[in-house]
Amino acid sequence: MQRKTWVVIGAGVLVVAGIGALTGGEDSEKEKEDTAKPAATAPAKPADKPSKEAPKSSGVPSPDPEQTAALIRALGTIEPGLVVKEARAVDRARNVCSDIKAEKPAATVQGNAKTRYEGGTVPSLTDKQAADIVTAVKSSFCG
Repeated sequence: MQRKTWVVIGAGVLVVAGIGALTGGEDSEKEKEDTAKPAATAPAKPADKPSKEAPKSSGVPSPDPEQTAALIRALGTIEPGLVVKEARAVDRARNVCSDIKAEKPAATVQGNAKTRYEGGTVPSLTDKQAADIVTAVKSSFCG
């Protein structure tokens, strides 16, 4: 009979533990209040006075509509696939201009231009085409 008693007690413990696990247990009212309150934080600092200066730009110019048209024409002459997506071509040209404005070595600017424009509609470019892209960027808006 003792064995049967222990089996019944063990089963009862398992049932109670299972119910507790399913319901997540019950917290006391104090625990509920403690978890509901946010932690104390430092008071917010007053905002600094806004600057009257204009925000600094990235230093990389964006071509105006006339310059964009000239850039697209020049890139299309080098390789028509370069201008299938004009917005992407202009974005890449701005990145080339960024390299130029950063005064990177000419070989680096040319190599980066080649890397930026290759792929998709233009599987590969020659070094001459990459140099022509740099010239097109410089002559259209990044002089």
